[in-house]
Amino acid sequence: MKGNFDKIINGPIPVLVDFHAIWCGPCKMQDPVIKELAKEVGGQVRIIKIDIDKNQSIAQRYQVRGVPTLAIFKEGEIVWRASGVQTKHGLLKIIKEAI
Repeated sequence: MKGNFDKIINGPIPVLVDFHAIWCGPCKMQDPVIKELAKEVGGQVRIIKIDIDKNQSIAQRYQVRGVPTLAIFKEGEIVWRASGVQTKHGLLKIIKEAI
């Protein structure tokens, strides 16, 4: 995933990255919010999920210490980041600011 991840986050479209783990209860709560969000902003923002257990080098590079951690990348740079479950309304506001 590393090569593809770098290519995706360095692209011209902002990217919301959901760093998660299969065993994480709060991640399971965040998942439906991310799916709803994708339906609303799918054309404006790319949304990807990164399993921190399967992509440990990426998680370490961005110092993901807890899950879920969400980050918005714009042209390779993090423009927003938060840990813990986020609301759809809050994420929509952040995404609109990032576009």
